[in-house]
Amino acid sequence: MHEKPLRIVLIGGGSYAWTPRIATDIMLEPALAGSVLVLHDIDLAAQEELATYCRLVSERLDTKVQVETESDLKKAVQGADFVLLTISTGGLDSMTHDIEIPARYGVMQSVGDTVGPGGLVRSLRNIPVVVDIAQTVESVAPEAWFLNYTNPMSTLTRAIYAKTSLKTVGLCHELFGLLDKVAAILGIERDTMVAEVGGINHLSWVLSLHAEGRDLLAEMKTYWLKNRDKFLDFDKDDVSREPFKDRMILKLSLLDIYGCLATAGDRHVAEFFPYFLSEGAHHGADYGVGLTTIDDRRRNLAAAQKRVRDLIKHPDRIPLDPSNEAASNIIASIAEGRETIHILNLPNKGQIDNLPREAIVETMGVVGPNGPKGIAVGELPAGVASIVRRHLENQEMTLEAAFTGDRNLALQALLNDPLMEGCGFSLASKMLDELLEAHASFLPQFK
Repeated sequence: MHEKPLRIVLIGGGSYAWTPRIATDIMLEPALAGSVLVLHDIDLAAQEELATYCRLVSERLDTKVQVETESDLKKAVQGADFVLLTISTGGLDSMTHDIEIPARYGVMQSVGDTVGPGGLVRSLRNIPVVVDIAQTVESVAPEAWFLNYTNPMSTLTRAIYAKTSLKTVGLCHELFGLLDKVAAILGIERDTMVAEVGGINHLSWVLSLHAEGRDLLAEMKTYWLKNRDKFLDFDKDDVSREPFKDRMILKLSLLDIYGCLATAGDRHVAEFFPYFLSEGAHHGADYGVGLTTIDDRRRNLAAAQKRVRDLIKHPDRIPLDPSNEAASNIIASIAEGRETIHILNLPNKGQIDNLPREAIVETMGVVGPNGPKGIAVGELPAGVASIVRRHLENQEMTLEAAFTGDRNLALQALLNDPLMEGCGFSLASKMLDELLEAHASFLPQFK
């Protein structure tokens, strides 16, 4: 217990996907017993419904965590010790344009939230909102730690560093899913693995992976070579029916060539390259990658809402297992002054020698009483570094376009994106104008 209860604020507290996971993790962390958890959201009905769920979790675990709601952002973050961000400006209605407009121009996206035209316009509308939130936090809780889960992770975290002095870290769970799969394939406990990771969010790479004296990357490469046919023996129709499934074919194919293993799910990784989602690759299907539609996402949201509502009616069925999210452990580490290791998105202060300084890079890092510090990995392999740099350059252009409303900069970033290589110059310009028009209410800087 602390002298005064920690104040932990969840902005986007009405998220049916994020809030149940993060809140349960906080309540499972003994060091956070007695904290105050504040949910803030612009969707007041969702905010209250999730607060009811969180209070039931607190009662079941008897952690004495007090759950509050506050619709006024400034009041919510007043005196906060930790602020977590899980928002999506415009929600699925906006994301519909991100996916469907590029598709009409022949640009297919398997996710559409990090790179490609969807990632670009999501950045443009999210950056001003996120910066405004961060500056509000800074004005009333300047010592708070700001933990960002919102995509596009890299550009938003970079924007917060550019416009505030908040102590900020970006968090993503993709690595844990990969390690779970490797553990299952090789028959080894995940907790015994030691990974060296470097890159950018959704395109970071496991550069080395060891456990109990074993070289697990070498073993995975051997396993892939021996079992390639088994991986490739899948029903193409299942790809569209199960678009969220990670079949690992794409990243194992890259491991064969680059010698390191991409951490994110294949549907994320595919969007960083010009060929996996091309017509020649049947828009990802040849590699087991499906195109996640808005209908897929709406079904997921409806299922998550139904699940929360059913569990509120039957609180004895609420699951009380920890998730793969790192937020609660990071908060506890800082609050308690103990060191733990996590995958972190931080400015490049020397973690990766051959990427630009201050760019947001994703590496393992140590979190302790003084906060997070990235672990240096030296240089990325040349082939990997060249891919990553292209996207970092795009992020800088995107950031400046979002701050200034410079359409030409936004167009340059779009034209430089690998997914646009088959689109054509004039069509790219038309696509951008259509996207800017569709999102005009969230993009006043472009007027």
